[in-house]
Amino acid sequence: MVVLNKIYTKTGDAGETSLGNGDRVPKHALRVHVYGSVDELNSFLGLARLGASKRILEYISRIQNDLFDLGGDLCFPLEDGENNKKYPPPRINDSQVKRLESEIDDMNSKLKPLKSFVLPGGSDISTYLHLCRTICRRAERLCVELSTIEEVNPNSTKYLNRLSDWLFVASRITNNNGVGDILWVPGANR
Repeated sequence: MVVLNKIYTKTGDAGETSLGNGDRVPKHALRVHVYGSVDELNSFLGLARLGASKRILEYISRIQNDLFDLGGDLCFPLEDGENNKKYPPPRINDSQVKRLESEIDDMNSKLKPLKSFVLPGGSDISTYLHLCRTICRRAERLCVELSTIEEVNPNSTKYLNRLSDWLFVASRITNNNGVGDILWVPGANR
């Protein structure tokens, strides 16, 4: 349970922050970069909600909630969180990854196969979703890097990987089912 009575604590004034287990780490620690990028992604998804269809809005709402789970997962080191019986941290699980896969398959079934790469653009929401995709890819790279030095829930990385695919397919759906996609033309300006 989260209770926020006071917003500022002054505990980060010296450049440190607390992880979910209470450990103090520098604000520039890799783990903080990972969940900070997840938070940034979530904020931009809030922008993508503007003008979204009812179906895409429902999907994004679930994803934004998942991203808070993911942030909680990442801010609580894996080995410490499993011992916390009173407040077990949220962990991304396989069903969340599978849900993304199902949504990708559903959306992709409405699209024609691509014959070129897609450039970000088209509708406003499609452009926002492309921006979210690139932030998601950064978060995924950072998560993979973190996993080389600390144990990380493997579903965290899987979730980010699927989510970037989800964001790509959703960007095409919001471009009038791909009709408004801007396709890359290799060497067009030579």
